[in-house]
Amino acid sequence: MVEPIAKKSKVEATVAGGNIIIQFQSTSGDLTGSQLDLPTLVTPSQLETLLNGLLENEEKLPYSFHIEEQELVGELGEHLAKHSISVEKALVIVYQPQAIFRVRPVARCTASMPGHSESVLAVHFSPDGKQLASGSGDTTVRLWDLNTQTPQHECKGHKNWVLVVSWSPDCCFIASGDMDGHVWLWDPKTGEPLGQCHGHKKWITSIAWEPAHVAYPCVRFCTGSRDNMVKIWNANTRQCVLSMSNHQMMVTAVKWGGEGLIYSASRDCSISCWDATDGKLVRVFKGHGHWVNTLALSTEHVLRTGAHDHTGRAPSDPEEAKAQALQRYQAATSGLPERMVSGSDDFTMFLWTPSTSKQHVARMTGHMQLINQVQFSPDGRWILSASFDKSVKLWDGLKGTFIASFRSHVGPVYQVAWSSDSRLFVSGSKDSTLKVWDLRTRKLKVDLPGHADEVFTVDWSPDGSGVASGGKDRVLKLWRH
Repeated sequence: MVEPIAKKSKVEATVAGGNIIIQFQSTSGDLTGSQLDLPTLVTPSQLETLLNGLLENEEKLPYSFHIEEQELVGELGEHLAKHSISVEKALVIVYQPQAIFRVRPVARCTASMPGHSESVLAVHFSPDGKQLASGSGDTTVRLWDLNTQTPQHECKGHKNWVLVVSWSPDCCFIASGDMDGHVWLWDPKTGEPLGQCHGHKKWITSIAWEPAHVAYPCVRFCTGSRDNMVKIWNANTRQCVLSMSNHQMMVTAVKWGGEGLIYSASRDCSISCWDATDGKLVRVFKGHGHWVNTLALSTEHVLRTGAHDHTGRAPSDPEEAKAQALQRYQAATSGLPERMVSGSDDFTMFLWTPSTSKQHVARMTGHMQLINQVQFSPDGRWILSASFDKSVKLWDGLKGTFIASFRSHVGPVYQVAWSSDSRLFVSGSKDSTLKVWDLRTRKLKVDLPGHADEVFTVDWSPDGSGVASGGKDRVLKLWRH
């Protein structure tokens, strides 16, 4: 018992004594500037000013600071004493750039929009945040006007439940997939059908578009299906460009990465990586002991929004738009390879750097039941996992280490969605509620009851203006601050 007491008294003495040697370090491990001798009363805002000076930023940027995985929110000395952190060596303070804008937490339901006659299974905001599409068991896709919060277009063509709805990154197409294996394309401006893609024989489980920084306008997208196949389509011709298959069971998720690779997860417990140009198999990732349910990429937010910034604006010139999308993608990766996380029925998750290695970075355990969804934060710093064990867990997006559990739901958590500034997230559950959580305090920010039954799907608008949710009660709800 001598050591902990001695260590604690040493920390308290240092805090009382006044000064600490610190060393700034970026999240990628690079040291910034030389060691500094600072008073223990220094605050995050003072560290921010100091760091901006060291980095010679012309415009002051916001940063968060972490010491041994814990975010610094008050005075440095208090933080060290609270967490009993040793200061015998130079204290490493890891800094992380934050979004220069802030999204306000949603706090109330501003619209309950009936119209669907069966469960709402998918809601998806457009990349510019100006429109919303929903897919339902009533075989329709609906488009909603977010200004008037009223129905805009009813898209008819599907003959079976619509399971997936996905916008192209340039906002020019909506693709939807159903239980018959049919994919329809729609014009977002008029709601008119642009045609049907035939080829899959069973349910469409997932749709992903080619990134805007690779091809603009965006015309190619891929689909995953219960027929074990992954297909790439041309949205203009509605023709299948490539078919890929090595899975022994249904494909549960597809993601089109920013490095020219497509990833597919399957119930055969594996994840496959494909070359998007010729459809060749690049590598296979193994490790899960049961069905792989869900995939997420660290770059997903910028891939989804393409050339659109946090206000929803994008250049009108295609070349400029493609250049801006590339600039946003490069800023999101900033020297780090694209990361992928997978979640499974075996209660575990794996973190990968899929373009460079087929070995996992980390195996993440802690959930007591199957993992329904995983999501990277828009800045790539964090991972959320939603589980049937009624909890949401937070993980480090670089190392895969466990950070915190969020418990308040009384039913399985189906989906989570991040705010575009990576400071808040919302969860939707079988218990018919949505809950908004604060990442910094790790606490429940707002409880949002209102749905009459299970909440199957949630999405947070890329421009931060609001959250959409849908579920078994057939009503689509909009939530705003």
